[in-house]
Parts: sequence; structure tokens; C-alpha cells
Amino acid sequence: MPLDANKVSLGRKLFHDKRLSADNTLSCASCHDLRKGGADGSVSATGIRGQIGPINSPTVFNSAYSVKQFWDGRAATLEEQAGGPVNNPLEMGSNWKQVLGKLNQDPQLVGEFKRLYPDGITSENIVSAIATFERSLVTPNSKLDKYLRGDKTALSSVEAHGYQLFKANCISCHAGKNMGGLSFEKMGRKADYFADRHTPLTKADYGLYNFTHKEDDKFKFKVPTLRNIAQTAPYFHDGSAKTLTDAVRVMGKYQVGKNFNNAEVADLTAFLKTLTGEYGDRSVQ
Repeated sequence: MPLDANKVSLGRKLFHDKRLSADNTLSCASCHDLRKGGADGSVSATGIRGQIGPINSPTVFNSAYSVKQFWDGRAATLEEQAGGPVNNPLEMGSNWKQVLGKLNQDPQLVGEFKRLYPDGITSENIVSAIATFERSLVTPNSKLDKYLRGDKTALSSVEAHGYQLFKANCISCHAGKNMGGLSFEKMGRKADYFADRHTPLTKADYGLYNFTHKEDDKFKFKVPTLRNIAQTAPYFHDGSAKTLTDAVRVMGKYQVGKNFNNAEVADLTAFLKTLTGEYGDRSVQ
């Protein structure tokens, strides 16, 4: 179903509106910068008053294709996700009463809401508009997309070999049009990632378990999309992999049970760089 262009436009404004935070310093775009692959380039997010969050900010690009939102899947929809940071004291630190009070003082915004939503500015309509905008954040036309459409020159021989390695080792989890976002997997399927990390466990490390409280869900996280992955370092929920090469080696050891050699790592990394798509009229940065 086509998106309402006017709601997309309104959602874009709200996505970049710092009035959604308690002290008017942060917007959704602060942690999901469209100029940084839809993430923030940091190990973990920074909230109001410089508070450091517990987990890495995932990209907002192509989030509409994910089965659930957040690393632990606690939000079933983009609308539900959009309201979370606003009310989280470590993030935007606000509440709907405060936000509505500020936005209702903006006559132009009030009029825009009235034209699109009969009941005007409400928390439900705010998250509706933001979620509609987020559904527009798709990034097609990567080199791999061109290759799969029949342009066999779109990938170099190195990238094509990396693709074969990817299909042999990674595609069971990084599946679908988003190459991820469809399932939850244990971090450390083949080896104990957290024991080898040599840093204390945090609540965020328990992943899906924090939402379901099921023992089998400990250390499980939503499989992240690989689209635009070259633009969204550092990697994993804890931001522990600084480079794409680091991430490939870690995934090989802990998720696949293989120690990829240097040539395999290089080819896989080259392939992953072909997943950078386009947003608007330019390549995702």
C-alpha cells in the first residue's frame, strides 16, 4: 500500500524535532542519523544530559522489514518503537504530556496535524506520522540488487566469491529482502562469546530474555539487517566490533563455528560492502 506522502513529510519533521526530548536537545535523528547509515556511529547511544545508554543504536533504514523492533524485540510495530525513546529517562527523557504541551504551541504544526488527523496532535498521531516516515526509509539498488536483477557485471570476482561464501555460511539467519530482521539468534551459537569478551555481563546482554523472561531466550538478539552494513560501524548489540573485518571474524567463530582465513574474510567483507543501497538520489552514507 502506498504511503501517504503528507504523513511521510510530517513524520520527517517530527523525526528531526528536538522538542520530543525533555530538554529540547535530542531528536530521533540524533541516534538514527540518515547521514550515518541511519545509526550514530557510537558504541551505544547518548541520551539527554550526556547519559550513555546500554546498547548500540541499530539503523533505522529498512526497519519496516523487521519482524519486530529493538534488539530484544520488545516493540511489535514501528509505532510502538517510536514512542519508546520519548518516554525513556535514559534517552529523550520526556513524556507525552510535556511533548504535547510544546507541540501544541506551534500553530503551523497544529494545522498540519489537523489536515492529516481529525483529532489533531495526540501521542498516537505523533508515532503514526514518525512510523510512516520510517516506512519510507528503504534503500534499494545496491550492487547486489543489480546483480540479482541480471547485471552480472555488478559484482567483481572477489565480491562474487564473497557472495558464494555468504550463501554457504550466513544466509540462513541473514535472510529475506532485508538480509536479516526476521529472527532472533543466540549470540554465541558455536562458542561462548560473552566469556571470551572479558567484560562483565550487563542487563542488555540478555537480549530477548529481558522481554520474554524465557530461559531459552537468554543472549538472543534480533538478527540485524546487513543492508548498508558498511556504513553502520561499530557492530553488534554491544558495539564491540569496530570494523566490518572484525565483525566477519567474530561471526565466523561464534555463530558459524569457523575460523575464516584472511582471504575468506577479505572476500566476505568485500561482498558486504556491495549491500550499500540508495536513499533518495544518492548512495547511503
